[in-house]
Amino acid sequence: MIALKEQFSIPAPPDDVWPLMSDPAVVAACIPGAELNELTPDGAHRGKVTFRFGPTVAVFRGETRLTYDHPVKRCLIEARGIDQKGASRARARFEVQAQGTDTTDVTMEGGFEVAGPLEMFASAGGVHVARALLAEFATNIARVIEQRRSSGSTEVPEQAPAASATKILGRALVDGARGIIGRNDKEST
Repeated sequence: MIALKEQFSIPAPPDDVWPLMSDPAVVAACIPGAELNELTPDGAHRGKVTFRFGPTVAVFRGETRLTYDHPVKRCLIEARGIDQKGASRARARFEVQAQGTDTTDVTMEGGFEVAGPLEMFASAGGVHVARALLAEFATNIARVIEQRRSSGSTEVPEQAPAASATKILGRALVDGARGIIGRNDKEST
């Protein structure tokens, strides 16, 4: 399991953010390349996530189970999927929590694993891709909040397009560089 712990801030109070983060349709619309297709009788959400890397497209189809603890604004996410072309399998387990007063600090902690043809890529760059997707999600959810404030609409936002390789690689390079600089700074002190 590849561990990942991330935090991002959304410029709105948790009481404005949590209802959106508790709505699977809004969350899926804010994740680049995600799509919800159905809610199963046992409460799982089925859908797919598409990643584009230049000419390569990976489409993971699967399901996600969400367990909410609304009083503390926390959600357990358990997901699994299969890439339709390469037969890679992925699974993830994350806990997400929203805290704050005027600004919402969202913490996401857990891990994921990929087995099959995409395993090497996931091991080498999966954390950076996940961080890039989370940054896009944070930007998109903040945009939804702003749109709802200005228009008063509560419609589900338009689906975010699949993340492009250029954007993912750019964010991954910046993220990798920050990691190297941070390590060097710690070693020199």
